[in-house]
Amino acid sequence: MKRTKYPISREFLPLSLYTPRMTKKSIARTNRLYRVPKSLFKDPELNVRTFMIPSFRGAKIELMLIEPVGIKKPAPCFYNIHGGGFVYEGTSAHYRHSVNYAKGAGCIVAYVKYRLGPEYPFPYPQEDCYAALVWLHEHAGEIGIDPDRIGIGGDSAGGTLAVTSCLMARDRQSGIKPLFQLLVYPFLDARSQSESFRKYTDTPVWNSTLSKKVTPFINPRPEDTPLAYRSPVEAESLEGMPQAYIEVAEFDALRDDGILYSKLLKETGIDVEFHDTHGTMHGFDYNAKAPTTIKMEALRIDYIKGKFRER
Repeated sequence: MKRTKYPISREFLPLSLYTPRMTKKSIARTNRLYRVPKSLFKDPELNVRTFMIPSFRGAKIELMLIEPVGIKKPAPCFYNIHGGGFVYEGTSAHYRHSVNYAKGAGCIVAYVKYRLGPEYPFPYPQEDCYAALVWLHEHAGEIGIDPDRIGIGGDSAGGTLAVTSCLMARDRQSGIKPLFQLLVYPFLDARSQSESFRKYTDTPVWNSTLSKKVTPFINPRPEDTPLAYRSPVEAESLEGMPQAYIEVAEFDALRDDGILYSKLLKETGIDVEFHDTHGTMHGFDYNAKAPTTIKMEALRIDYIKGKFRER
């Protein structure tokens, strides 16, 4: 089938020519290629600590703390959750963003390796990411984090998991109140009825066709996961949720998810900083040198830094 030609900016070439396959074999093959960049541990400006923490159903998962050398403690913490359709490991771009957030915003960045579908479908990713948030809060003193200055965010599926972690913290009366949620082209509406979902069936990097294909791998038993934790815009209430930075891409099946969530937060009385990027597709910021990537990452850093300073 011939793909539609979209006026995506040439700054995202060759990334804008790529669309992944969506089979169990292709997922496993791709994940074998993803590794934590060795440069992360060789950077003289960083300290990197790794912990194995308790999680859902007695498992242990890996949590990494990335911090600028000499940072004053207790330090603010940005908990950054990687995307990847709930099936892919974090890419070098996710680690790069985490490093840039740590250095740019002057904070400790937490990065969790949550369990993935198809082997670990919903609610494993949600429970793992929430467990990491609880661990960060409970161990704040020993790891040098200010428990009152924890922000949370993520891209795509990571955006979903950032929101569900906030919802779970609220619903379970944990006492944990993240300062903000920073969401980059997040997946938040599982109804698959939005205009952007119907329109962008073959856009590069991600599209609604891929969303449909991945659903059986990540959510085979919807009844096992509360509706709000698999489709956050359908939550009965967003009262008590943190203020938000929300960023959407122009040619993206998930574009309307971020727009709707922003609207719902505002209607609840929650402050939102919304950014509508142009000439972009889902995952555009994997291209580190693209001017739009550089601009938007700087805006995210300014937001993180500003919110930590306000506290």
